[in-house]
Amino acid sequence: MVAPEFYETRSIRRRRRTAGEIEVVRKAIFEVLSEQHPATCRGLFYALVTRGVVGKTETEYKKTVVRLASEMRRAGHLPFGWLADNTRWMRKPTSWHSLEEALEQTAQNYRRALWPEQDAYVEVWLEKDALSGVIYGVTQDWDVPLMVTRGYASLSFLHSAAEQISRAQKPVFLYYLGDYDPSGVDIPLRVERDLRELAPGADLTFTRLAVNPEQIDSMRLPTRPTKTTDPRAIRFVGESVEVDAIPAPVLRQLVRQAIASHVDRQRLESVEAEERLEQAALAVLSQRFQRSQ
Repeated sequence: MVAPEFYETRSIRRRRRTAGEIEVVRKAIFEVLSEQHPATCRGLFYALVTRGVVGKTETEYKKTVVRLASEMRRAGHLPFGWLADNTRWMRKPTSWHSLEEALEQTAQNYRRALWPEQDAYVEVWLEKDALSGVIYGVTQDWDVPLMVTRGYASLSFLHSAAEQISRAQKPVFLYYLGDYDPSGVDIPLRVERDLRELAPGADLTFTRLAVNPEQIDSMRLPTRPTKTTDPRAIRFVGESVEVDAIPAPVLRQLVRQAIASHVDRQRLESVEAEERLEQAALAVLSQRFQRSQ
């Protein structure tokens, strides 16, 4: 979903921060990201709001947090990789300089598929593309697909997902993370409905992992006024919460625990042992090719 316009309902004249006060915000930005990276810029903003460093306004988000984080990265004071943003990316086929390089990289990057040996098939679904950089490390480690809807998913996207679910031929568990707002509550309902329609024979369990009302209370998550322009707002009660408001380490832990609950450890160890043997075989093949040149 696009970033909402919220918090400020009228123009407010604010006192400019002093150089010392700006430095306090800079230090807080560094401290938060050193603990939580990778995180989205909006996730950083919510962490600063919770700490009382900045006000909960869209102006503070754009003019203070985004601006200072950009300045700090350009100046080399903040690693670029600490902020996740998957909304800009390049399309290019994989290629190598030589067969030798291809063999070497294959040996280094080879992974044996985990889930064919498990009794379940698992996917993680995410409303916001920008957050994919926050949790991809977890789904990558567990060899789990990360499905990004970017708001309401297209029928083509859902059809392709349903085909994969049908091919699994085992119990399927989907875990969804999205905003708690009128559209954010409706999106996973639509996703589940359409997947069940498009994959009618699948044994499907669909779970909303975040944001849930109990998490808002237990984690004391920052809220925002619900957008009245959303046609679904008439049926929505209370204020809204963005999934970015959950600290990045907590989001990763939620995903990690959900995935791990379906993993048979003995089978995992067997797959890892076979993977190590196959990696070693590929390394030997790569070395033999290099010596033959």
